[in-house]
Amino acid sequence: MFPSTSPETGHEPWADDAHPGPAGSSRGLPPGPRTGPADDSGSRRERGPRRFRKGGAPRRAEDEPVEPDEEDVEPVEVRKPLSLTVAGFAALLGVGLVLGAQTAGPGHRLPFAFIVFGVQLLFVLAWTMAMRPPALLLVALVSAVVAAAADTAAVQSDVAGLAPLGYVAAGGFLLGVLGQLVRRVDRVRVTDSLGTTLLIVVGVVAFGTLITLSRIPAGTQAITVCLTASGVALTVARLTDAVAPWPRLAPQVPRGAAGVVGGAMAGTLVSAVLGSYLVTPFTPTRAAIIGLVAAVAAVLADLAVGYAEAGRLMAGEPPTMWIARHMQGPLGGFALAAPAAYAMCVLFL
Repeated sequence: MFPSTSPETGHEPWADDAHPGPAGSSRGLPPGPRTGPADDSGSRRERGPRRFRKGGAPRRAEDEPVEPDEEDVEPVEVRKPLSLTVAGFAALLGVGLVLGAQTAGPGHRLPFAFIVFGVQLLFVLAWTMAMRPPALLLVALVSAVVAAAADTAAVQSDVAGLAPLGYVAAGGFLLGVLGQLVRRVDRVRVTDSLGTTLLIVVGVVAFGTLITLSRIPAGTQAITVCLTASGVALTVARLTDAVAPWPRLAPQVPRGAAGVVGGAMAGTLVSAVLGSYLVTPFTPTRAAIIGLVAAVAAVLADLAVGYAEAGRLMAGEPPTMWIARHMQGPLGGFALAAPAAYAMCVLFL
């Protein structure tokens, strides 16, 4: 018996208690395979090292779902008969306003005022039916009253200016908004109708600037030049769309850039020709400049109406009255050309 041998030699140490070492291992034997969570290092080795792009972003995994590419939007078909009809309406509207301006004279503004009032009623009908404000009938009635008040103020005011028309526009807008606030049904959507009411009221009053312009020296000649340029620009733009609507400005809008640019250029050319036949202070250069401003304003307003209509259709709103939608563009073009003609006559001539 050796003194260094323990009396418990031959017994397994920690027989009753768990071994403090790794589970499943014994002395002198290599550890068994791990039973814990599987290590994904093997699968990662099988896939190979993870590569990075130059920017630092990892490559997309093969099992990651691929997002479908955006579908190409089918361009809206351009209907030639419709473009020709709108071009004819724009030409007739321009001829009516230009000939009506020739009837205006000192002390004889009422005939021209009646012609302008008829165009204003067409504007109210087309824009209310196309934009469909919440209180459609109320907005239409208020706009008609504003049109009559604006024409009366333009004829009866002592000094030819835009201040009376501005007061009428502000009063009509407030009246339209208050009328919608009173009605409980339309009170919820009154915020949506603010822009529509403002556009219709301002457009109606804009036609009244033609009556005020006819009372200014050289104003009737400025009306002739600017409205002729606007009418020619709108007509040529629509005729070009019927023949060659390219390049398309947007797939959802049936208009082409060639018509917009060509219409503005044709209107400028016609205004320069008219300027060579008019008396001082008109010259071909001055007439071309004011005609260019009016023509560009008209074609851009007409184009904006097309974009607005496409936006309403894409939003899921039902289409409105056919004739109202297509009268809206030329009427909006002349509504914007009227104050442009007044501004150019006052500032440039």
